[in-house]
Parts: sequence; structure tokens; C-alpha cells
Amino acid sequence: MLREKEMGNRIGQIGLSCIAILLFLQVRTASAELLTLSEGLRLVTENSRLVKISRGDERISEADTRIQRSRLFPTVNGSASGTMLAHQPAAIFGTQTIPMSQKDFYAYNLTIQQTLYDFRGNASLYESSKARLEAARLDTARVKNLAAIDFALIYFDLLESEKMVTVGEKEVERLESHLRDAKNLYEEGVITRNDLLQAEVRLSDSRQRLLTAKTNRQINASRLNSALVRPLTEKVEVVDVKEAPPESEVTISDIAKAWEEAEKERPEIRIVDATLKSLDLDEEAKRAEFYPKLVAVGSYDYTKNQYQTPQGNWEMTLGLGINLFSGWKTTAEVAKIRYQREKLFEQRKKLVDDVRLEVEKYLLDAKTARDRVAVTKDAVRQADENLRINRVRYTEGVGTATEVLDAVTLLSVAETNHYRSVYDLAKSEIAVLYAIGKDLSVVYR
Repeated sequence: MLREKEMGNRIGQIGLSCIAILLFLQVRTASAELLTLSEGLRLVTENSRLVKISRGDERISEADTRIQRSRLFPTVNGSASGTMLAHQPAAIFGTQTIPMSQKDFYAYNLTIQQTLYDFRGNASLYESSKARLEAARLDTARVKNLAAIDFALIYFDLLESEKMVTVGEKEVERLESHLRDAKNLYEEGVITRNDLLQAEVRLSDSRQRLLTAKTNRQINASRLNSALVRPLTEKVEVVDVKEAPPESEVTISDIAKAWEEAEKERPEIRIVDATLKSLDLDEEAKRAEFYPKLVAVGSYDYTKNQYQTPQGNWEMTLGLGINLFSGWKTTAEVAKIRYQREKLFEQRKKLVDDVRLEVEKYLLDAKTARDRVAVTKDAVRQADENLRINRVRYTEGVGTATEVLDAVTLLSVAETNHYRSVYDLAKSEIAVLYAIGKDLSVVYR
């Protein structure tokens, strides 16, 4: 008996320990997966695969800049050699044979070459590469902001789907309460079984919609994990965004100001401007090939030869070179760059028009969503009061079951419309910030 009692105590202690461990893990998991919008934006702009790819292009452009900069510095070349001859070189003077060189000897050479002036050919290529590097950095900023807006829209979709789950749970709760009232009235003989069946059918339909809402919530959670480069099935809890940042307080009356800011801040437009600057510098570098190039070359040669004097010697050369004719190749290359610039300039005009249209659309969406929030908020209050009145009338035997069920449905529709308008407003406000070129990860920090 004593041994069985000790065994039971040990089993009980083990069971309590297991329960404590499970509770700890659950609490730890719940706290670890709580995600705010600002934290999510930081993670997605750091870990997005598209951002990493763009940063790779940026590093490539940076290396190209260093390559072009090397043209501005002198080139230094050195060489060394050793020679072993089968016979010693000599010259015959009458009856005498005079050695000309050692049989075995070594030599080395050091040459330094520097372009003194080339009508800014190399300097223009270097400045052009810096403009392309700036375009690459702007493209990284563009990709980061694109990843941020995609994540934010998914984030608001997840918040909206959670509210749809809440609406579904409330609807089920209200219908269950109505079903209990209907059962009580049926048992008292006040209503017919038809009212009871009607309540059960509506409750079943509501539970199915709740299951669909929970499935949508899970899908949006998986989309969020995908954006964060996490396992799709990882659990995540998001924090609701109470209000938009002050930067989003732009109304449709400020559309001219919004257009001006977008043209100044949007990375896409700034990339085109940097590329146009690069093309101008490329044309300048290419035109420099029409003019002469002044080069200085200095070298030192040494040969170990006792029959030669001096064995080492310095040399300094100033050279002037010019390409007299290349089949009009340079002229065609200059024309090609000019055509590229004209094409890009037209593309910039179209891009500005597209950006302006995008800004106007999101401003209108924000205005519409803001008005809808005010309207639907009152509708929820009115629908709630309508449900309360119809439930009181039904329990008193004055109203009908259909009126109560319709009131429940009407309240659920009003709540659904309200939450959708709230998150439509949040989406349109962040879309306005994106359209005018704001860095979302900084705005929502």
C-alpha cells in the first residue's frame, strides 16, 4: 500500500510538471508571435528575397563604379625575366672575337602610364557609373517600399479577417440566444415548431459562415508568413492599428500638392532622372573619342650584363593619340545614346502621368472610405438597437421570429460593412503614402 501511494504521488508530480511545461510553452509561443505593423515592415524590408536580389544589383553597380574610377589612376606594370643561352653571344672584329653579352643573365622592367588629358572621357565614365549606382540604390528603395506596401495590405487583410471571425462568433452567439428563447416559448406553447426549426437552420448557416471566416483568417496568416519568409503554418498574432500616422492626412483638395510631392519623391521617377544623367555623361565620354588623348609613360629597364653600360636606364615618353577614322563607329554610338535618352524622356512623361493617376485614385478611395466609416458606425448602433427592440417584442409575444432573425442578420451585415470600411480606409491611407513616395517603414515606425 505504501509503495502504491508513493507511486501515485510520483505520477501526480510528473503530471503537474508536464502541465506546467505545456502552459509555459503556450505562454511563450503566444508572446513570441505577437506582431505589430512597424515590426513587420522592418522584418519584410530586411528579409524579403526581392530586396536581397536588388541589393545584389546595387553591389554590382558599386563594383562597376570602382572599375570606372580605376581609369583615373596610373597603371603600373612590372616584369622580370631570366635568360640562359647555349652559347655566349659575341661579335667578330677582324681577327678578334668580342663578347656581346653574358651567357646567363636576368632583366626586369617597371612601367607607369598615366592619361594626362582626354577631354573628360574617363571622368565622364566614372561620373556616369556613379549615376547608375544612385539609380541602383533608388531601385532598392523602390523594391523595399513595394515589399512594405504588399505586406501592409496583407496585414490589414488579416486584421479584417479576424474581425469577420468576431462578427461570425457574435452572430452565432445571438442566434444561440434566440434559439434558447424560442425553445422556452415552444415549451410554453406560445410559438409553433416552425419558428424553432427556422432558428436552428439560421444557426447552422451562421456556423458555416464562421468556419469560412476562420479559413480566410488562416489563409491570410499564411500569406503574412510568406511575406516574412517564415513557415506558412507558423502561428501569428497581429496587433490592430488604431490610427494612421499624421503624414497620411492628405485630402482630395491637396491633389496638386500630392502630385508635386510624388514627382519629387517616387523612386521610379528618380531612377529615370538618374539614368538620364548617366546617359548624358556617357554621351560626353563617347564624344571625347573624337579628340586626341595625351598620355605620359615612364619606365625603368635593367639588364644584368657586364658587357653593357649602363645596365639600367630610365625612360620618359609623352604621347598624343587620336582616332582618325573608325568607319563612323563613334558617330553611330553617340547617336544611339541620344536616341536612348529621347526614349527614356518620353517614358518619364508617361510614368509621371501614371503616378498622378495612382495618387488621385488612392486619394479618392481614402475619401470614400472615410465617409463610409462615419456612415457604417451609425448603422451598427442603429442595427443593435433594432435587434434589442425585436428581441423584447418577441419574448413578449408581440413580434415574430422572422423579425428577430432578420435583425440579427442586419446587425451582422452592419458590423461587416463597418469593419470593411475601417480597413479599406487603412489600406487607402497607406496606399496614398506609397503613391507619393513616402518610406513606409519610417512612417509607421
